[in-house]
Amino acid sequence: MAYKDPENTLILDTTKGEVVIEMRPDLAPNHVARIKELARAGEYNGVVFHRVIDGFMAQTGDVKFGKQGGASFDANRAGMGGSDKPDLAQEFSDENHGRGACSMARAQNPNSANSQFFIVFDDASFLNKQYTVWGQVTEGMDNVDQLKRGEPVQMPDSITTAKIAADL
Repeated sequence: MAYKDPENTLILDTTKGEVVIEMRPDLAPNHVARIKELARAGEYNGVVFHRVIDGFMAQTGDVKFGKQGGASFDANRAGMGGSDKPDLAQEFSDENHGRGACSMARAQNPNSANSQFFIVFDDASFLNKQYTVWGQVTEGMDNVDQLKRGEPVQMPDSITTAKIAADL
């Protein structure tokens, strides 16, 4: 498969199928670098979609408590952890949180994004300039639409593998 920019293309194999994300280092260079670093280290492999809200978004990326088979996996705590790397300073932009937008999850502090991210189902423009958009789903949004819903999700879907296209 030919990708426009293989070094900035994230391929998520999920329990519902493949999702291809075009990453945007022009919008969020530090966040894209973190996603790539964690993907290349295999940190996202096995991580569940712990919070999936119909009409809003699907959240994943808790590499501490949300990684099935990981040393600290805890379905009840999935969504409360991150990586062992420092939190990132916000990189807010004018990019719209529309369908397929990929944005970093964070706590109340705008500079608390770490490893968790979410994919938007429908218009979530109320999040604009408050969360860091780092990518856009270009293929497989139909697979994201099939993820099991819940807060928390019972028997959640997960990322089987996360890879950078340039490494394939």
